[in-house]
Amino acid sequence: MTARLTGWGRTAPSYGDVVTPRHEHDVEELFAAGQQLVARGLGRSYGDAAQVAGGTVVETHELGGVGAINEAGVVRVGAGVSLDELLHTSLPQGWFLPVTPGTRQVSVGGALGADVHGKNHHVDGSFGRFVHSLRLVTPVGTTEVSPTLNPELFWATLGAMGLTGVVVAATLQLRRVTSPHVLVDTDRFHDLGELMDVMEAGDDDYQYSVAWVDCMARGKRLGRSILTRANHVRAVEPMEELRRARVRVPVDAPRGLLNSLSLSAFNELWFRRAPRHERERPVSLGAFFHPLDGVGDWNRLYGPRGFLQYQFCVPDDARDTVREVIDRLSDARLASFLAVLKRFGDASPGPLSFPLKGWTLALDLPLGPAHLSRTLDEIDAVVADAGGRVYLAKDARLAPSALRRMYPRVDEFLALKLSVDPKHQLVSDLARRLDLVGT
Repeated sequence: MTARLTGWGRTAPSYGDVVTPRHEHDVEELFAAGQQLVARGLGRSYGDAAQVAGGTVVETHELGGVGAINEAGVVRVGAGVSLDELLHTSLPQGWFLPVTPGTRQVSVGGALGADVHGKNHHVDGSFGRFVHSLRLVTPVGTTEVSPTLNPELFWATLGAMGLTGVVVAATLQLRRVTSPHVLVDTDRFHDLGELMDVMEAGDDDYQYSVAWVDCMARGKRLGRSILTRANHVRAVEPMEELRRARVRVPVDAPRGLLNSLSLSAFNELWFRRAPRHERERPVSLGAFFHPLDGVGDWNRLYGPRGFLQYQFCVPDDARDTVREVIDRLSDARLASFLAVLKRFGDASPGPLSFPLKGWTLALDLPLGPAHLSRTLDEIDAVVADAGGRVYLAKDARLAPSALRRMYPRVDEFLALKLSVDPKHQLVSDLARRLDLVGT
């Protein structure tokens, strides 16, 4: 079946043939037939990573199944299983994800392909740190890889956005929890520098840390923010089911609804509603980790044009880059509905894994302003000059020259990709745009 596909940002659509394998042998047959393909989970990468114009898109939702969780919290799952499905199985048994992104509506395969991170990267690292092994179908064969079994291919797969093969199953390590709540501390800040000082000083005190930053504020209010930090409740409490979406956005919002005026008003209200200083407020796991999951199809709020999510990270010694990026966006009056600042810990070994020790800022930017593309190109250069990079799972417009500045191990990745994909069958729109197909 030929279908029109986009990422979650609803930009850069393309048409591809969609197939739904039920077994790894079905994927092997696609490679044997010479298909150019890329895997797709739940379509939550924001850009063009899980689509390929004129090629084959392998939807993985039939590659499911959650195995028994052993006494150490180890579980085997199909790559098409969503984090939501896994948690609805594991949480009643007292097991939570050791790393979770901002939504549960991500497949396990997608979480691996993006090497997703959460609010605890400064302590625990990314998703790949808790993977015992994964089953990978490549054009040259099907193999089990792990940190000790073909480790180069294992780590290269984490963050590669599906360009080393199709993950069909994985063995994961879960985290024991005794309560369906975390205890949250909240603080308001009027200055970005003070916020960053407090976040850095609290690295060892909180397992989870995230700040909302008002990127529309200017002058003395620039960088005002709300910091929420949390630790798991240690007391034993009855487990609760995670709530699923209670409302949905039924149609696209009118074009222009989210603009600098409306977002400035929203940010003002959001900042004033937050407590100035609150300690140990019990908050459910779902509400703290996945607040947007309560609103189905929330990406439609950005209207028919869609939006870009721009996420970058820079090293600790380049923290001033965060302020410079916010300055540039504020001066350009580019509205960001959501701006989230987090701390990163040590990087993963993978050549295309995104996090590096330091700071990361994620921004949702509605499409429309004529100067948006030019401004982001300028910010790309600022980030690269600082030794930083952008997140490929969120990207929809980066240039290949910028990619190579940000990810200096691209050639190493391409050499490994060639070893498992000698005929260049692992392809996506992102790979074509960023020259990651191979030659």
